[in-house]
Amino acid sequence: MSTNNIVENLKREIENFSIQIKAEKIGKVLEVFDGIAKVSGLSDIKSSEMVAFPNGAAGVALNLEEDLVGVIIFGDFSKIKEGDEVKATGRILEIPVSDDILGRVVNAIGTPIDGKGAIKANKTYPIEKVAPGVVTRLSVDQPVATGIKVIDAIIPVGRGQRELIIGDRQTGKTAIAIDAILNQKGQNMICVYVSIGQKDSKLRKVEARLEEGGAMAYTVIVSAGASEAASLAYIAPYTGVSIAEYFMDQGKDVLIIYDDLSKHAVAYREISLLLRRPPGREAYPGDVFYLHSRLLERACRRNEKYGGGSITALPIIETQAGDISAYIPTNVISITDGQIFLETDLFYKGIRPAVNVGSSVSRVGGDAQIKAMKKVSGTLKLELAQFRELEAFSQFGSDLDDSTKRTLERGKRAVEVLKQLQYAPVKTEHQVATLYALTKGYMDDVPVEKIKAFENGLIEYSERNAKVFYKEVAEKKMWSDKGEEELKKVIEDFKSNFLAR
Repeated sequence: MSTNNIVENLKREIENFSIQIKAEKIGKVLEVFDGIAKVSGLSDIKSSEMVAFPNGAAGVALNLEEDLVGVIIFGDFSKIKEGDEVKATGRILEIPVSDDILGRVVNAIGTPIDGKGAIKANKTYPIEKVAPGVVTRLSVDQPVATGIKVIDAIIPVGRGQRELIIGDRQTGKTAIAIDAILNQKGQNMICVYVSIGQKDSKLRKVEARLEEGGAMAYTVIVSAGASEAASLAYIAPYTGVSIAEYFMDQGKDVLIIYDDLSKHAVAYREISLLLRRPPGREAYPGDVFYLHSRLLERACRRNEKYGGGSITALPIIETQAGDISAYIPTNVISITDGQIFLETDLFYKGIRPAVNVGSSVSRVGGDAQIKAMKKVSGTLKLELAQFRELEAFSQFGSDLDDSTKRTLERGKRAVEVLKQLQYAPVKTEHQVATLYALTKGYMDDVPVEKIKAFENGLIEYSERNAKVFYKEVAEKKMWSDKGEEELKKVIEDFKSNFLAR
């Protein structure tokens, strides 16, 4: 190559050469301990902004102090040491989302942990978002059928509602949530189950039960296990609700379970104390109410103008010795639209689900029930509450008037009807037929010990012979006079055969 050609090539390269300036915000680790890093040099970082450590671990800025930043670390912090460089990413904490996440188990930052390969994500969602405003919302009047008779009849849950499940450990709180997920099969509802601080063995059992019931096809499990860092337990519920919002933005209805928010508050307390935030009542930081309110406010039912869809939240709270007046339970009770209170004494008496009807409430009430259910369950809560009072009173005296005896006998049968096996949700039409027979007095002369056999036989017999009634309840959500007459005749025929045995 001649000298002229070399010169020409050099000139061309020089003309085309451009310097690309890349600015990076870099800080240094001052100290690291228990999943927390104190970092200096990131003066203009945002709250909840993601940072990257040299070992590939991610973190998020939580405390913005005068001369340093408190960062919580996701993953292994043991390989991070003092003096390491920390890069600010400029991105607020976000997770990858796509339709492919259905049927999968992911960790608190949206990475799959079920061994089924990567999830193709087409977009990301921030895990913190302002809850939809009042103007964008619709009133709650569509039911979420849980398949649990005592809930659907007395403490109904509607689409867009936040209903707290509260009680001591081992009283069946998770079982209610799993039943609700199993009952969504064919109900056009996507489910998200967030497991916070639970043992891996419990999570595997839940996953196996959902798989067995065919529910994993429409369910996502977000897990932050008991053995994982407090930082992951802290963000897991927000990851879950972001996944739920991704589906709500498509106009779909979503049911989300937080199991449980007591452990979530404990994880946040741990992080806060490590970050030297001042402790308040029961050593929780002052903003622990905001922790749960900004999470649960994101559950809503949106109107069509703003995309439709809904998120129904069932948070779980564990109490100590039934104390619902403790700090975290009272916080979450005041945020939610009602609570399902599970009582240890009822559980050990064999009344399962162990729902205390007197202490449980749904602030949406009958608006979240179909007309047929509202009609048969109207007097049930009052009858059960009267029964509980009279049951305690009748232990002290034997001379009871006829009216009191009738109330006690009806109450005993109502309690038997509302008992239900775990993982066996009941169709709404079956519930309506059973409760009709109960509230209209058809079970009053059936022996209490035979009520369960009567109920099971009646459902089987009426489904075959009261087809008009069942069709009307399934399609029109209410029965006609013709359907009612048909059901009455079917109940009378079945009862005469049953009692003659």
